[in-house]
Amino acid sequence: MGAAQAQSKSDDAQLLQKTANDAEQKLRQSFTNLQFEGFEPAPVKGPIYQASAGSRMFYYAPESDHILFATVYDRNGVNVTALAQDARAQRQLAAIDPKQALTIGPKDAPSVIEFTDPDCPYCRALDRFWAAKAAEGKPVRRLVYFVSGIHPEAATKAEHILCAPDKEASFKALYAGAKPPTLLTCPEGHAKVQADAALVKKVGISGTPTLIVGGKIISGFDQAEIEAFLGQAYAPKASSHAQR
Repeated sequence: MGAAQAQSKSDDAQLLQKTANDAEQKLRQSFTNLQFEGFEPAPVKGPIYQASAGSRMFYYAPESDHILFATVYDRNGVNVTALAQDARAQRQLAAIDPKQALTIGPKDAPSVIEFTDPDCPYCRALDRFWAAKAAEGKPVRRLVYFVSGIHPEAATKAEHILCAPDKEASFKALYAGAKPPTLLTCPEGHAKVQADAALVKKVGISGTPTLIVGGKIISGFDQAEIEAFLGQAYAPKASSHAQR
């Protein structure tokens, strides 16, 4: 019996080694442009599932209880993680009605969908950034939705903005640090805050600020990504002006 068990283990080891050898050979054949120096079993076991949180894609292996924050490419070099992110962004865009947004900025400027929180310090920094860009001649049309489930006073401050006679001025004042002695309330503002909260849940927004620009999701105040968007948005104008 002992000899049989030993033979079985030896056969299993040989099978595992053959499987590994076959896998390494296939890897080298599929990705001939890469030089591999090592090849060994990974700790991840079993099937892997794709999931998302906010704008971020990740992968989960329940059998070994591993989570992978990674970018996946196919054999042709296509970033399939980015494709999944783009597809998710398009689904999110389909759920957003621009007519329901609080709009800030000139009508003819490039549009930016912005999920924001009055008590989020990075949201306030982003507001200052937009003002600076407008002063440079690169304004945007902000389609604003309020995220009220992170900070305890976010909902009441959002309602205050939405109930003000001049909503844009109220928004800018509150984001600049103003502390009104009394926060405004009104049925319309309360309903809008609730509607925004439902949209946030439906779209899957988990942090602020979250932007959707040109069909792409930007999580947080990522200045480099935003600058790239503005560069593309204003490039045609710059080119036409140069031609004159």
